[in-house]
Amino acid sequence: MRPTAPPDYPDDPIAEPVHKGRGALSNETSRYDAEKRIRTTDGWEAEVAAAAEDDELPPLRTTLTRDATRTILARNSSPDIPFDRSINPYRGCEHGCIYCFARPTHAYLGLSPGLDFETKILFKPEAAKLLAAELASPKYRCDVIAMGTNTDPYQPVERELKVTRQILRVLSDFNNPLGIVTKNHMVTRDIDILGDMAKRNLVEVFLSVTTLDKDLARAMEPRASTPQRRLDAIHALASAGIPVGVMTSPMIPGLNDHEMESILEAAVDAGATRAGYIVLRLPLEIKELFEEWLRTHRPDRAERVLSLIRQIRGGELYQAEFGTRMKGEGPIAQLLSARFAAATRRLGLNRTRYRLDTSAFHVPESARTALVDARRDARQMRLL
Repeated sequence: MRPTAPPDYPDDPIAEPVHKGRGALSNETSRYDAEKRIRTTDGWEAEVAAAAEDDELPPLRTTLTRDATRTILARNSSPDIPFDRSINPYRGCEHGCIYCFARPTHAYLGLSPGLDFETKILFKPEAAKLLAAELASPKYRCDVIAMGTNTDPYQPVERELKVTRQILRVLSDFNNPLGIVTKNHMVTRDIDILGDMAKRNLVEVFLSVTTLDKDLARAMEPRASTPQRRLDAIHALASAGIPVGVMTSPMIPGLNDHEMESILEAAVDAGATRAGYIVLRLPLEIKELFEEWLRTHRPDRAERVLSLIRQIRGGELYQAEFGTRMKGEGPIAQLLSARFAAATRRLGLNRTRYRLDTSAFHVPESARTALVDARRDARQMRLL
């Protein structure tokens, strides 16, 4: 397990050098904090930058905290997404993708959506047990469960913790269908479970490939698998008979949108049969984090990228309205949609829509017995 010592960075992050292996450049207080840290300088960060190799600060350690949640299925009613339930084995994500729309959720924990989001990870050790209890409930009605729609189920800490793998075993035992989105080659570790589920039409996996430029990927999503490793994962999954697709997301006008067709072509060569895309979303604190990153890592094109984003967001950096928040609006967004449609037709993508099987769902006898025992124990505790 990763070390759990406190991260070695100050509460008031004023230094400009980047932390090696991290996406965010700062750690501003969350929107719920009564007191706000203000960036200022006394010249010390310049000394730090001068002393640090390649203007980088020492790596930050990842800390792990047990999440004491009592439920594991998250529900939603958004008309923009094709599922109503999901599982997040982790809160926060060590991949450190600067654009991640889940970053603001760390504010609910009293933590920063900046560096805290990628260095202070909460994990759910009881996830599999909680899931089995929820699936065994007489009130549960089977449908596809999504993983990877908020934080990545295959982020680096999963290698040791194996929370996601335990969840997969439960879903397989119950014959409950599953959709996965990930940026990590680690998904191939679970081909044994996923391949067996695929034979029963219970799983579909998407690899998110944002760019084929390894240098851009290293800066933008520092701890995710390299683009080539993600394409290798598509090939491995497809070779194992697992339905696999590619998400060219997020598309960022002026930064990576010119790669859309190249990414789709590479994914098809690797074995992908389905594809999707989402344009960059910058809700809440992500606007400031992304702009800070952009001006540091791509200063020559920062103004153009920000201008193009505003052109697809009605003059703002973000609009949250259903129906447009995933695709944007205006001529640039329409052109991106047309390009995606033309490329998928040309490459033969999305010709088949996988309809995962919900009819085979069943509650194993062991899970049914465990639920009865748990309810009996709960009643006895109330009587004490």
